[in-house]
Amino acid sequence: MKVLLINPPAINEILSCNPQIIKEERGYEPPLGLLYLAGYLEKYSCFDLKIIDAQVEKLSYQQLKEKIEKYQPNIVGLTAMTFTLLDVLATIKIVKEINPKTKVVLGGPHAQIYPQETINLQGVDYVVLGEGEITFYELLNNLDDVKKLRKIKGLVFKIGDEIVNAGQKSYIKNLDDLPFPPRRLIPFQKYFSLLAKKNPITTMFTSRGCPYQCAFCYRPNMGRYFRYRSGKNVVDEMEECLKMGIQEIFIYDDTFSVIRQRVFDICDEITKRKLNFSWDIRTRVDTVDEAMLKKLKQAGCARIHYGVEAGTEKILKVLNKGISLQQVKETFRLTKKNGIATLAYFMIGCPTETREDILQTIKFAKELNPDFAQITLFTPFPATKIYQTGLEQKIFTNDYWLEFAKNPNSNFKTKYWEENLSIQELQDLVIYAYKQFYLRPNYIIKKILQIKSLPELKRKVRAGLKVITMN
Repeated sequence: MKVLLINPPAINEILSCNPQIIKEERGYEPPLGLLYLAGYLEKYSCFDLKIIDAQVEKLSYQQLKEKIEKYQPNIVGLTAMTFTLLDVLATIKIVKEINPKTKVVLGGPHAQIYPQETINLQGVDYVVLGEGEITFYELLNNLDDVKKLRKIKGLVFKIGDEIVNAGQKSYIKNLDDLPFPPRRLIPFQKYFSLLAKKNPITTMFTSRGCPYQCAFCYRPNMGRYFRYRSGKNVVDEMEECLKMGIQEIFIYDDTFSVIRQRVFDICDEITKRKLNFSWDIRTRVDTVDEAMLKKLKQAGCARIHYGVEAGTEKILKVLNKGISLQQVKETFRLTKKNGIATLAYFMIGCPTETREDILQTIKFAKELNPDFAQITLFTPFPATKIYQTGLEQKIFTNDYWLEFAKNPNSNFKTKYWEENLSIQELQDLVIYAYKQFYLRPNYIIKKILQIKSLPELKRKVRAGLKVITMN
């Protein structure tokens, strides 16, 4: 059996209102979800397996079609996120045009939130819920046995008009049991990041789930139940990446430092093996302390991405972040003191937020002075507490995400929280925020002095020009 996993082109993304630096400048990240599926299949089966990352290879739909035709898969798997659903459906259409008998399997956050709507989409044969490794493997091994398919937890499919859903499979408890993502199946040399000093880069997950309750966030696949890999297992994968020639590793856990001792274990293991490389983490300001920062720095951690979100206590409470501005200031001070670069995430246009609140957030971002800031237009995502609140308060007059899930089309427009400010005003403020932060003379001079190579200079000049020409 030939199994093809596809990361489709990103041509029709529906979150077009965020005036961020375009993806070609920010970089490309490996499709970890697909890689984990591939790793599990490689370990426990003998299927012929291939991955196509249409984004990093910059494939047009015609070029993608040619690759699919050449491989002639029996099964195609795709990850479906709501804002990339149109590209997923365009890819499915190509698959079915080539061979209507090819089975199409969708997983990912969108499928988890809207299983019934997803299985009813044209061309979709199966939906995998939650963590997909085991369910996908069981599906492939029982394709011709409907009786067994009915019993597979985490699988949704149709028999005539009947939708079969055996319920959610339990979360994987021991993540050390999962094989490492087989990065050799993708063009791993092509992945890069604007933040990195050296390329190629890769991403890693060292845990799954997030125990925090931010009102704007929903992790449907990995859940709230926090599970984590051992320090040795994590560093074994890091070492494998370095032997492949990968230069930097970005750890994409929602909150890397939930378990303090685990952070120390990972750092100690890196130091013990004398591994010399740069790596990033994403975490919260209330889960680190100076001892941890010293340990991270010693082990080569180069950057920490912190979710700040807002520059007022009022909006932090609305978002249920569970942090204070004083905590943010102190953590950034300690991180800088210990020689680790910082990236701060901010959102503009949150519930109840006024123009004055937004201007205060911009002021706070400049005072905080992280090495990088990512500023986005707040988007009420489906299945989040804030989206539900918006429906209850009639900020949104209809459940537009559900309607889009039932009938995805290119005319869809993402709605934003226009309680106090219009979408045009919010967009203008995001652009203003980017320019206020990145076009400060002292900031520009500092960044120029930090550049270590000509490729890095070229990338950052292009990114700077994107900021200057935003309108």
